[in-house]
Formats: sequence, structure tokens, C-alpha cells
Amino acid sequence: MIKNFKYRIYPTKSQETKLKTQLDECRWVYNHFLEQRKAEWEENQKSIGLYDQTMTLPHLKKQRPTLKQVHSQVLQNVGNRIELAFQAFFRRIKNGSTPGYPRFRGRDRYDSMTYPQYGSGAKINDSDNLQLSKVGEISTVYHRPIEGKPKTVTIRKTATGKWYMTIACEFEPKLLDENPNEVGIDVGLYSFATLSTGEQVDNPRFFRTEEKELAKAQRRLSKAEKGTKTYQTRKKIVARVHERIGFKRHNFIHQLSWYLVNLFGFIAVEDLHVNRMLHNHCLAKSIADVAWSSFFSTLMYKAEWAGRQFIAVNPAYTSQTCSNCRHRQKMPLSERVYRCPCCQIEIDRDLNAALNILALGRQCFRG
Repeated sequence: MIKNFKYRIYPTKSQETKLKTQLDECRWVYNHFLEQRKAEWEENQKSIGLYDQTMTLPHLKKQRPTLKQVHSQVLQNVGNRIELAFQAFFRRIKNGSTPGYPRFRGRDRYDSMTYPQYGSGAKINDSDNLQLSKVGEISTVYHRPIEGKPKTVTIRKTATGKWYMTIACEFEPKLLDENPNEVGIDVGLYSFATLSTGEQVDNPRFFRTEEKELAKAQRRLSKAEKGTKTYQTRKKIVARVHERIGFKRHNFIHQLSWYLVNLFGFIAVEDLHVNRMLHNHCLAKSIADVAWSSFFSTLMYKAEWAGRQFIAVNPAYTSQTCSNCRHRQKMPLSERVYRCPCCQIEIDRDLNAALNILALGRQCFRG
């Protein structure tokens, strides 16, 4: 399995200048390869493959000597990114959707570069610092040890000017002891999650909490003239608010997912299509704030690492069906208590849905 380890790095001013230059060169290659494919199709209705474009890199270095400041495998990885972008584009067309054509990248839209082979251009040296080809030794802060065999290294610059490295490692996860406990999880907006055990997890509403601060920063940014130093400063403030929201949400999701994986051996959740739900303009902001997709994907891979049983079930009618006698009735969102006219049970609607999700998970998993 592959696990990512992300660490903050602190380049000096001269090293930061070199890193920014390398990002600019990678961005130029990306845009050049994209223009090459676009022009070849418009003029000759022919496609250019990854191999053909990669073979032009030595010639490009002669035309643009500044490309020599970038490690050769990093430039080759830029071609891989273009290839993946077009594969995704054609896959969406095949599926019947209307995807946007791969776009050219502006200066602020290309923020990372990847060394595809650990040890070739990027590695951790004996001083436990990051050693980059043509950049030097960069001070690194570790909040946890690296596990497994390092495979790739990605360097990324955030919108707030911070630098991070992500090392993808191949490792064997340590399975947790078997656990007979089972849980069904119903997510919502009133509470973030309701467990079939009756426990409720409050909705932290990270974006709503920071919304006024973000609006204030965005108003100040809109009054600054583009291209000025003031504009760049205020733009970074807006990015910092978004970053703070992201940090809080990321921490919450990881802590909750580990809590559930440690506590339960069988986990059933809803198989939600969040992108479709975002079309509801009345609830889109709140739905995006709770980040259900991130939570489910994080919970899924942590359950896999721990050897837990995880299943996503169809959520249709889980709120309308009685978890006790299976009677079904309409339940508008305003009604928070499920009152069954058949078995006379009264139960919180989210808890009722969680119990139904658990029952469906048992049926699907055990046949």
C-alpha cells in the first residue's frame, strides 16, 4: 500500500528563488506540451503521445537553456501530468459528460513538482534534511517518522507562501485486533454524523465560523489594485483564512475517522453523490462545509489499513423507513423525529437512518 507523509520545509531565500524558478520552468513545459497537442489536433487531426513529447525535452533544453535548472525526471513528470489530464478528459467524454478541455496554467496555477524516483534528485540526507538536486539541503521539520520504503517526492508551494514536501512510501499496514462492534453512520447538516449506537457528532461548521473574517478579507482585496504589493499582501490574507479552514477540517476528519476505526470492526456508511447534491443552491454552502466526500474517503482507507470491514450502501429511503417494522412514510427535512403509525415507535430521524444503514450494510456484506 502507498501512504503519504507530508512535512514542512524551510528553504532559504536563495533556495526559494531556485524553487520558484523551477516551478516556472515546469509550468512553461506544461503549457508548451498542451499547446503542442492542441495545435497538432486542430491542424492535422492527430494526437501526440506521452513518449513523443518526452523525447523532445533534450531539444527544448537547447532552445530554452533555463530548463537545465530543473532535474530531468521532474520535467518528464510534467509530461505525465499532461497525459493524465487528457486521459481524464477523454474518459469523461466516453461517460457522456461534458468536461472542460485541459487548461493552460498561470503563474499561480502551477504549484508543485514531483521527483518520480526517490534518491534520484531528491532524498533525505544524514542530517534528516531534504536534499534536492540543483537546490541544496533544505531544513525540514518532522512531526512523525517516515514508515516504509520511499518511492516519490513532491514539492509544493501553498498560496500563503509555505513550502511542503510529500513523500509517498510503500508500506505494510499494521492490522488492529479483531473487533465485533458494528456501526451505521448517517451524515447530515444538523449534526455532522449520527451513529447507530445513538452517539451524535456535532457539526463544527468551520467555514461558517470563519465566513465573516473571510468576507472582510475579500472586501479589502477587492479594493486593492491588481499587480500592486498591497494586492499581493491582501491576497495572501484571503488565502490564509482558507488555509486555516482547511487545516481545521482536515484535523477534524482525521481524528473522527481514527476514532471510528479504533472503536468498530464493521462500518457502514451512505454512498452519497455529493456533487449532485451541490446543485441545491439553498444547501450547497453547508454541504461543501461538512466535506462528506473527504470524510468517507479518509474513513475508507483508514479502515482498509486497520483491516476493518467497510461498506457504502444506497441511502435511498433510509430516513423514510422505520428501522423497527420497515414501514415507509414521507419525512420532510423539518421533521426531526420519526413517528411510526404501525409499531408506534418514536425515534430521532438521524438515528433511525443510521440503524437502517447498518442493516443494509449487513445485508450487502454478508450476502
